[in-house]
Amino acid sequence: MIGGMGRQDIDGCRIGGAVALALLVLAAATPAQSGVEYRAAVLRVDTPAQPPISRLDRKPDDLGFAGATLGTADNATTGRFLDQTFATETVVATPQTAESEMTRLLDQGITYIVTLADAATTVKLADLAGNRALVFNALATDDRLRGADCRANLLHVAPSDAMLADALAQYLVWKRWGTWVLVSGSHPEDQALAAAYRHAAEKFGAQIAGEKTYEDTGGARRTDTGHVLVQRQMPVFTQDLPDHDVMIAADRTGVFADWLPWHTWASRPVAGSAGLVPQSWSPAHEAWGATQFQTRFEKLANRPARSEDYQVWMALRVIGEAAARTKGGDWPAMHDFILSPAFDLAAFKGQKLTFRDWDGQLRQPVLLTDGQVVVSVSPQAEFLHQVSQLDTLGIDRPETECKR
Repeated sequence: MIGGMGRQDIDGCRIGGAVALALLVLAAATPAQSGVEYRAAVLRVDTPAQPPISRLDRKPDDLGFAGATLGTADNATTGRFLDQTFATETVVATPQTAESEMTRLLDQGITYIVTLADAATTVKLADLAGNRALVFNALATDDRLRGADCRANLLHVAPSDAMLADALAQYLVWKRWGTWVLVSGSHPEDQALAAAYRHAAEKFGAQIAGEKTYEDTGGARRTDTGHVLVQRQMPVFTQDLPDHDVMIAADRTGVFADWLPWHTWASRPVAGSAGLVPQSWSPAHEAWGATQFQTRFEKLANRPARSEDYQVWMALRVIGEAAARTKGGDWPAMHDFILSPAFDLAAFKGQKLTFRDWDGQLRQPVLLTDGQVVVSVSPQAEFLHQVSQLDTLGIDRPETECKR
């Protein structure tokens, strides 16, 4: 198990029999290069932050790294039949040490690096890697990373803000809850998420009847009388909003959204950053073989899997899948194959996942969860697309600003 600060290598562990059998069949049918070692790293950049509103949301020490352990194990199962080996190093850095750690990994010849970092740091790390490594973004959802700040060596396994907002918008429009109010945080990342919800409303025909900004004034979010203060303040804060079907919260920084359900002035559902939340993964997800993933992960980590764990697992499985189906071990060949129509990834989402060649984003269904159950999965069946229904989520080819 991985935990705490520092670095360590991940050893392969055994996976479920059904998965092993499927990988064996793939290995037997694929003429991949043998005798190749694929070296990867997971670089997590931890930034100082206030504690979350709920103690249940405290981040585990092995966040993301547990997913790396499982992904490396799954790759090792395939690799044994192809004479391929996989090694993954995990690194915890700060914003001040991230670039030096990236340089160290590159100087060691590691050519596949998974990052768990904010948008600004992700861009810096991708630029530092240049043509020496393929970088997988497993955390930052910012649309600009898939647009004006995209990079040729940067692929995104984390869904974008636009994908998450579109996934929720499709469901709300299907429910005929088309009148929203939007409450956003005051930080830049909150405002970027709010912009994604405005775009989703316009895209799918919803109406934003009113907006409000919750100013982050700092201070403690958890106190002995916190619930008393919220019980008095939140109804007043939301009292002057116009009539609506749903309140959408855009709170990427986690300052206020968790206090909205059951505290709003009007008796309306909350969605977005609280209430009904769009996510890439949920511990409640059981369909399409996901229970097998959940069981293996929980046995490994002694906790439920979070989206960050799942996204790191996907990134490493992309490497393993491409390694099993190509003859080259260098990252340019892997990059080209991953973005080609021949590549796909099975990831417990009911369909094979592929990358968009225009911005490096992994197409994937988005789960809509309330914390206890998966309420729905988008894209909704009623929303069609001429190429892939998954391209109804996020920025499509005609509107991309990415110049790769």
